[in-house]
Order: sequence, then C-alpha cells, then structure tokens
Amino acid sequence: YEALKQVKIMIKAVFWDFGGVITTSPFESFNKFEKTNDLPIDFLRSVNATNPDSNAWAKLERNEINLEEFDKLFEEESESLGHSVRGKEVISLLKGEVRPEMIEALTKIKGNLVQACLTNNIQSMNEKGFEGNVSASGKHNEVMELFDFVFESSKENIRKPDPGFYLRACERGNVDPSSVVFLDDLGINLKPAKQLGMKTIKVIRPLDALKELNEYLEIDLF
Repeated sequence: YEALKQVKIMIKAVFWDFGGVITTSPFESFNKFEKTNDLPIDFLRSVNATNPDSNAWAKLERNEINLEEFDKLFEEESESLGHSVRGKEVISLLKGEVRPEMIEALTKIKGNLVQACLTNNIQSMNEKGFEGNVSASGKHNEVMELFDFVFESSKENIRKPDPGFYLRACERGNVDPSSVVFLDDLGINLKPAKQLGMKTIKVIRPLDALKELNEYLEIDLF
C-alpha cells in the first residue's frame, strides 16, 4: 500500500490519446468499409503498417504532404498491396463518437493534474469540407478545452511512436516522464512511452482503462 501511495504522489500529469481513447476507434469504421467494399479484413491497417515511418499516412500526420498528395499516395500504396483505395475515402472514416465516461474522467482530473492530449492527427482535416470528420458529434472543441494543452503531430512535425514526440510533450507540460500516466489504444505507441519511464495504459475497454488509471491517482474518478 505504501508503494502504491508513493506512485500516486509521483503522478503529476495524465496524457491521453484522442482517437480510440476519448472517441471510439476508427478501426471499427475501417472494418465496416472493408466489409462493404469486399476488401480483406484489416486491409487498411495493413497499408498503414507497411513502411510505417515513411508511408503516406506518416507523411500526412507529420504535415509533410497535403490531402491531395495523400489521396494519390495512399491509392498507389494500397494498389501495390492488391486493392486500390483512394486516400480521401479513408480520411472520411476517421470520425469517432465521443465516449461520455472518458469526458467525465477528463472533467474530474482538470485543474488537479497537468492534462494533455497527445495525438497523431491530420491538419488537412480542418480544411473546408472536412470539419465533420474531426467534430466527433460536435463535441470536439468542448472536449479540447478540458486539456491544458494539445500536442499534435501535424503541428509538431513529429509523431508517435517517435520517442521525441513524448519528450517534447513532457517539456511542454513541464513534467518528467516518470510522473506521467499515458493512455493509448495502440501498443506500438505505448512501448516507447514506457521505456521513457511513463506509466502506460492500453485502452481496450474504456471502463477497465479508467479503473487502472484510478489506481495511479490521488483523486477518485468513480
């Protein structure tokens, strides 16, 4: 108990991923699209997993290419793997529904600890015609106000899982990695954060993740 108490005292910040954590996972939308279009299950994820540091998706999230360039590049990459899919079609699948239990936790933590959103995102989605994809049922801006800061790959030109992404976010929040709990739905993004000393939580079921988070915090989320 004393050891756990010390951990709780150590925690100064909670860092949250956005898609798949605060909102439902876009992978659910990917799978529906694949089923409708007779594509192999998880095909879109396999395109994104091929050359993950230099593919169209990585370049878009670092804001190195625009939406038109992504549209063509993703089409070429998907075609080389056997099925041609336009990049813009994939972008349109990214919208998620906000999870109310996560918003409740964000609200309780706000003002008590440093709270940040660490997201691999796409600046192009804020362009005209794409607002709906980031609105998450119109609550996007409202949710963003619950964070002390938002650390975005498209503005920082660096993305998860690059260790530099996490270190710069810690600098922004003026916290040491060892005093941070980080929640993400992808193990690949959690691994480097853990290696830097962060406490990490993989979000599969939101309630389970929040119970795990609650163990680290002095404030009670339930």
